[in-house]
Amino acid sequence: MKVEVSRVSETSLIIYFGNSIDLKLIEKIAAFSHAVQDKYQGKIVEVIPSYTSLLIEYHPLHVDIEELTQWCQKQADKMLKSNVLSSSPKVVTFPVYYHPEVAPDLEHLAQARNLSVEQVIEIHSQTEYTVCAIGFAPGFAFLGSVDSRIATPRHIEPRLKVAKGSVGIADEQTAIYPLETPGGWQVIGNCPSDLFNFNHDPMMPFEVGDKIRFESITRDEFLQLGGVI
Repeated sequence: MKVEVSRVSETSLIIYFGNSIDLKLIEKIAAFSHAVQDKYQGKIVEVIPSYTSLLIEYHPLHVDIEELTQWCQKQADKMLKSNVLSSSPKVVTFPVYYHPEVAPDLEHLAQARNLSVEQVIEIHSQTEYTVCAIGFAPGFAFLGSVDSRIATPRHIEPRLKVAKGSVGIADEQTAIYPLETPGGWQVIGNCPSDLFNFNHDPMMPFEVGDKIRFESITRDEFLQLGGVI
């Protein structure tokens, strides 16, 4: 696996860490994003980590691009070869109400996978997931990896409206819809927590590399936490 560092514009560069998706690689990219921000404090505008790459936006008047490129190349190579991460991922737990009244695909998915609804809930809520990327909508985190027993493809035709908070599955990924939007994921529950708020700092309760857990809650708990049926 070879690291490639490339200029994207006068104010940004991108680092490619490989071309195969791997949860350990995602954790290393997340750790590297923290390292580069610590090294160049006040000089980095934004870092955008993803499955196999990291985009760095910087202040051109405060950063020597050649020095930054060399540092990124050296440190990224070093991090890929190491099994020790420079930072520990945060663990965030979200409550989820798993029930057909908020989960139109729960029963169908269970039947398709030859499982009971209770088994689907147990498998989904007992797995710890990694935030692999954030996109599609503000606060929409792509989480991996879903247990193969419940991994299910997207709908061929997406719904025009998927309710805010919907917890969905698409192949080996799962996610929470942070707002009402069109979508094709298999909806198996609903989370009453807000995932994005412009007035909060940080605006999202997670970042790439963090660990996510789901806790099954009752209907009453869902409503008390602000959930909508």
